[in-house]
Amino acid sequence: MAEVLVYVDHVDGAVRKPTLELLTLARRVGEPVAVALGNGAADTAATLAEHGAVKVLTHEAAEYADYLVVPKVDALQAAVEAVSPAAVLVPSSAEGKEIAARLALRIGSGIITDAVDLEAGDEGPVATQSVFAASFTTKSRVSKGTPVITVKPNSAAVEAAPAAGAVEALAVTFSAAATGTKVTARTPRESTGRPELTEAAIVVSGGRGVNGAENFAIIEALADSLGAAVGASRAAVDAGWYPHTNQVGQTGKSVSPQLYIASGISGAIQHRAGMQTSKTIVAINKDAEAPIFELVDYGVVGDLFDVVPALTEEIKTRKG
Repeated sequence: MAEVLVYVDHVDGAVRKPTLELLTLARRVGEPVAVALGNGAADTAATLAEHGAVKVLTHEAAEYADYLVVPKVDALQAAVEAVSPAAVLVPSSAEGKEIAARLALRIGSGIITDAVDLEAGDEGPVATQSVFAASFTTKSRVSKGTPVITVKPNSAAVEAAPAAGAVEALAVTFSAAATGTKVTARTPRESTGRPELTEAAIVVSGGRGVNGAENFAIIEALADSLGAAVGASRAAVDAGWYPHTNQVGQTGKSVSPQLYIASGISGAIQHRAGMQTSKTIVAINKDAEAPIFELVDYGVVGDLFDVVPALTEEIKTRKG
């Protein structure tokens, strides 16, 4: 069976959930070979093996932390040359998509971004995408070179599938461009204790109907009762009610959780483009004609200031 490279997104050896989802998808089209780079790369092996990696290629060097994406592209190119894989899978983060695009250009291959599913095909992996603001679903395959595919978080379930996970050192020679852009400073993101927005299984978002920054407390309370991330519409962040880093939409972040709860959000196309692939969508809005109700699985016509606190209390009661 052909091997499939999986780029490992980790923090000092702690593997992030989107990588484990990629291993699930990789097993559909071949044998997963993980590529772990930077500080703690070798520490990822046990987790990766538990989730199906037959081999883990590792390389630790200061360049991965000190410079931007080019050293990682150099390493993935080396891995492609060493393995000759059937495909390369990368998480669909901002950095992941830049790495994938640079890699595809380097190796003369086609690229598919923001896939939401992957299956084996007679002529190579077939990727499913949700396009045109999630109005259409397409199936595509790369027709030239080694397919490079980025996959959205929450596109597949994390499944344990113990494999050998043999650790091998990857030989990497950095290019002249690798040190072209240096990281001069880092500021740790302030932790809220909530999941990362793009990776969360549940997202609770507030919009114009929240009517003020102080009222986002009820959105946060519902999110915390569910262990969810908090999102916001463009109208809410433009008004200064919530940070831009939490914006869901075409010009914000794209999410695809198992459950998306929209409170006081009308459902403009810009917002729908960022959340329409959510598995289950619930909307709370006092306007029965709001466009958001056109795509929901469950809709509540009512004042969010009555509905959301009641829902939060009910969840707390049921959780005991």
